[in-house]
Amino acid sequence: QVQLVESGGGLVQPGGSLRLSCAASGGTFSNYVMGWFRQAPGKEREFVATISRNAGNILYADSVKGRFTISRDNAKSTVDLQMNELKPEDTAVYYCTARMSALSTTVYTDGMRYWGKGTLVTVSS
Repeated sequence: QVQLVESGGGLVQPGGSLRLSCAASGGTFSNYVMGWFRQAPGKEREFVATISRNAGNILYADSVKGRFTISRDNAKSTVDLQMNELKPEDTAVYYCTARMSALSTTVYTDGMRYWGKGTLVTVSS
């Protein structure tokens, strides 16, 4: 059983930056594909970014490509999401997710098995 705890959310002005972190425990972190998803008020939950076990493969949603960067530290069991050039439409609860994979290069955009409780990001002036 993997536990995921997000941190780093808050209020930021449009054009600003924010860094989200996720700390994992209860499993062998390097065995899991990690991802970030978000859910805006009144909208469906959506994929944001995912990173393979060895960090060699990364995928982003088109809406965040070029602005967000996902990274992981297997030694520290953490995965981060650096968010730059934030827009009001990035306002959402952001969730850290995990799914085990046998392959070190696999990435997933759905079917995540473990979810954190989320952290709220508000982009507003």
